[in-house]
Amino acid sequence: MVVRQVAVYPPGKHTETTVCGSPRALVDELESHGVDLVVLAGYMKLIPVEVVKAYEKRMLNIHPGLLPGPFGGHGMYGMNVHAAVVRSGSRVSGCTVHFVNDKFDEGPILGQAVVPVFVDDTPERVAARVLKQEHELFPRCVRAYCDDRIGWREDGVPYIVGVN
Repeated sequence: MVVRQVAVYPPGKHTETTVCGSPRALVDELESHGVDLVVLAGYMKLIPVEVVKAYEKRMLNIHPGLLPGPFGGHGMYGMNVHAAVVRSGSRVSGCTVHFVNDKFDEGPILGQAVVPVFVDDTPERVAARVLKQEHELFPRCVRAYCDDRIGWREDGVPYIVGVN
């Protein structure tokens, strides 16, 4: 039997969920269930500072572009990223898995995958190639975390142990 617990923040119109009326309540709810890792999978809003601090180095997100750079930050999500890549004339794109901090797409980078961008590409074709890589990279990074294979350089840069 699988037991699912859903916590919602910010509050809205939800049924059969635990509604967390504040960031602190969300942290308390997560901690009450022993949550060790928060996986956002493309979440596009800033996480409240209280939650970021409580889950520092324990919250992952994925971005459909190569970070850092011009294809991240506020407004750079989904097809916006791919259209910007094509417009820029860049010959590569990709995806980035990063630990979440209190700014859009600026947390420490754990992993990246690169795809080619062709001269006659459309945002949709780039998006399809990037999505394929996202489906491979993100589970690999989550698995590395779960297997306790994340190392941290002295300067705060994370890496997957055994992967260059």
